[in-house]
Amino acid sequence: MANETRTTTHTLPRINEPAPDFIATTTHGVKTLDDYKGKWLVLFSHPADFTPVCTTEFMAFARRAEDFRARNCELLGLSIDSTYSHLAWARNIEEKFGVDIPFPIIADLDMKVATAYGMIHPGAADTSTVRATFVIDEKGILRAMVYYPLTNGRSIDEILRLVTALQTTDEHGVATPEGWQPGDKVVVPPPATVEAVEQRLQEGHECVDWYFCKKSL
Repeated sequence: MANETRTTTHTLPRINEPAPDFIATTTHGVKTLDDYKGKWLVLFSHPADFTPVCTTEFMAFARRAEDFRARNCELLGLSIDSTYSHLAWARNIEEKFGVDIPFPIIADLDMKVATAYGMIHPGAADTSTVRATFVIDEKGILRAMVYYPLTNGRSIDEILRLVTALQTTDEHGVATPEGWQPGDKVVVPPPATVEAVEQRLQEGHECVDWYFCKKSL
């Protein structure tokens, strides 16, 4: 029909499932998801090179790159600009702001990676990627997704905190409360049986009630 409206839908990635595989050209050569096996990865998109909000984010990621690396976590940027644009922008940031960009940036001209990860939101922009952030663990499992609009920059400190919290959860089998920072008390998973409730109240944790207990690591 002439007036028929067609919409194309793509399956978005889901938390705790394998992250979408990719092979992509970057400013550090060709990269694949398999290249990051055994390491955590923060894959993040930005709308476009040579834009002010994105520039502040890239400088913040660059300044915290060693903190991510100390947590066995690598950074990988992405936009639909070309490799040449990425290289020129990175050089401009170094020249104008004195900040070196140490991590690769994917040149996703065909939008394959952006589409696989759900980075294109037509309601925000027809082709630009929104500010999407994906945390992938050392086994290639997607552990967290955070989306921001085009107009507002992310907190890189929060992304680093999230990676640290996820790693703490994995290592100790606990949860972390709002605003948790290393050294703070963690949340003990709530018991699931009557017997476990009675046992929990005798375990010496800091309990407000049977379902809400904290402890120090």
